[in-house]
Amino acid sequence: MAIINRFADFHAEITAWRRDFHQHPELLFDVHRTAEKIKNLLHNFGCDEVVDAIGKTGIVGIIKGKTNKSGKVIGLRADMDALPITERTGKEYASKFAGKMHACGHDGHMAMLLGAAKYLAETRNFDGAVALIFQPAEEGGGGADLMVKDGLMERFNISEIYGMHNFPTVPMGSFIIRKGAFLAATDEFTIEIEGIGGHAAMPHLAADPVIGGAHLISGLQTIISRNIDPVKAAVLSVTAINAGKAFNVIPRTANIKGTVRTLDEEVRNLVEKRMKEFILNAASAFNLKAKLYYKRGYPVMSNHPKQTDFAANVAAQIVGEEKVDRNVPPIMGGEDFAYMLNARPGAFIGIGQGDSAGLHEETYDFNDEIIPLGCTYWVRLVQSALKIET
Repeated sequence: MAIINRFADFHAEITAWRRDFHQHPELLFDVHRTAEKIKNLLHNFGCDEVVDAIGKTGIVGIIKGKTNKSGKVIGLRADMDALPITERTGKEYASKFAGKMHACGHDGHMAMLLGAAKYLAETRNFDGAVALIFQPAEEGGGGADLMVKDGLMERFNISEIYGMHNFPTVPMGSFIIRKGAFLAATDEFTIEIEGIGGHAAMPHLAADPVIGGAHLISGLQTIISRNIDPVKAAVLSVTAINAGKAFNVIPRTANIKGTVRTLDEEVRNLVEKRMKEFILNAASAFNLKAKLYYKRGYPVMSNHPKQTDFAANVAAQIVGEEKVDRNVPPIMGGEDFAYMLNARPGAFIGIGQGDSAGLHEETYDFNDEIIPLGCTYWVRLVQSALKIET
């Protein structure tokens, strides 16, 4: 494995940054301490420019290479926010704040990009410039969308964009990637059902939203099984049901919530359309009224073919071709890096986290052993994309 030796010297320092981020998790756009620490580190590294408040609390650091014949700028992105979870790892560097936890490895993503930034600022062995992008609010806030709308790409003249995420169960020392749809569109829905409440012993005098809702939940699953082409992926999951409080009262209303995940825009449109049609008719069959509130979330995150091949080649040069899965199956989780890939060509790669708790679990912790590999990937990607011509 061709890890850059210098990262052995940096490893303890980068790990310390990571664990400090882990102890001080912040949510969505409220990442002020995190952003301030990143700004200070980037200044200390000698970045040519450090800009804050991009997309509310996003940070961009610019490092210029030894030469600038190409005038090319590539962007490297790490996410900053944590999750509203109470940690149960028992680690000495566990979160100091109940209800906040880095349970997705964003602390590690920041640390690896910072490690690469320090090395790149020292060596500058590339032609052009690199934009180090530290993004808030990946966990549901759409921070990438706001950074793009705030002129991220145009302001820094970014021509290509790259991202990286850790993946538990994927072996350490390996990478996963695929062309096209990699992670799913993430939509949310709420269904409000209204009936006629009454005494539980006299159901014939009521219009029961609980019974109607139960049938509706079962029927919703047929949208996927009987409307979507079986070779195309889609998930419809009901995740919350709320109705009534007493054992002897039929409630007047019920509320159902859930998520839809798709990898294709046509499938996404069809699911929403069929949900509207089905819910209206199913509710009517039980003498109920129902409204669907469908909220579109992150779009499908789709890797660009040329940049995917490039990123995979860089990874293969480090760990060997046999440890790079270039056609990993799509993942039905979401990722707002999709907005950046919709704005510029690029690729998102997964780095193996090894055997650990899953993402978003209260016992998850980022694996510090993969830091040198992640840093090396970023550096080699920059040096390959912005190669100095001799």
